[in-house]
Amino acid sequence: MTEGNFVDYVKIHVTSGNGGGGSAHLHREKFIEKGGPDGGDGGRGGHIIVKGNSNLWTLLHLKYKRHMRAGHGGHGSKSRSTGHDGEDMYIEVPLGTTIKDTETDKVIFEITADGEEFIAAEGGMGGRGNWHFKSSTNQTPRYAQPGIDGYEMQLTLELKVLADVGLVGYPNVGKSTLLAAITAAKPKIANYEFTTLKPNLGIVEYRDYRSFVMADIPGIIEGAAEGKGIGHRFLRHIERNSTLLFMIPADADSIAGQYDVLLHELQKYNPEMLDKSRFIAITKSDMLDEELKAELSEELNRELPIPYLFISSITQQGLVKLKDELWKMLNS
Repeated sequence: MTEGNFVDYVKIHVTSGNGGGGSAHLHREKFIEKGGPDGGDGGRGGHIIVKGNSNLWTLLHLKYKRHMRAGHGGHGSKSRSTGHDGEDMYIEVPLGTTIKDTETDKVIFEITADGEEFIAAEGGMGGRGNWHFKSSTNQTPRYAQPGIDGYEMQLTLELKVLADVGLVGYPNVGKSTLLAAITAAKPKIANYEFTTLKPNLGIVEYRDYRSFVMADIPGIIEGAAEGKGIGHRFLRHIERNSTLLFMIPADADSIAGQYDVLLHELQKYNPEMLDKSRFIAITKSDMLDEELKAELSEELNRELPIPYLFISSITQQGLVKLKDELWKMLNS
């Protein structure tokens, strides 16, 4: 999927169907002059239903279709015949989609399973036919209820990428290069900041035909939690990852310092981020000889509170070991 086709935020206008009106019909038949009321009920209006589809990865299909309308219910008729229900309108979305009321910005539901359904706007109820209103004092009611109008609202759909491992790091630290090296994904790679502007997903094949999903997400800068740079547009995608892989280059001024900044940005955005499993990959390690690695390891063992590994996506150094460690964390 090309970067321009990844759409993770859309606003849509939805209108559910009106309920059908009840019938005020009076029964007429040969030899029966006054058969009494027999008007049927109106059918309900169609619902607006959001449904999870595991084959979708983006909201692109909704980008140019901003108005969704369900069918109206049919009117009741004679012989207590109920009108047909209005046709429901299904909006299929990828797993990890959050549904918000645009007006209040309140989250009303999250789609996380294939086939999961949520009625975002209920269709109007059908009106009752006149036979419901027959009584001992009113044997021939000539009125029926009208159907109730459908519901109209604005919805905001936000996609939070569902992946097992999320790559966290400054721009241009090698996240896209790692994803390209251990998956079949083909992210855009170049030697400047913010090459990645949209999340990229790749499936990492592991031993015995097992696999897990890794997400390359646009890089963090200081102040991302306040919306600087790409800010919240990228941070929401990390919320769903069960394991965070922090990527810090071997030539960073301070590996521990850079890790602290990254962790602080995640904590400011959502303190629950600190509950996730964490691991550090020190990238571009092909620049280090064994002596430098030993010195750096001694320093990192004192400063880093979580496990780390030296890797190089270009020379494939440490990538098998990295997959082993991530698999252990995902299944512990």
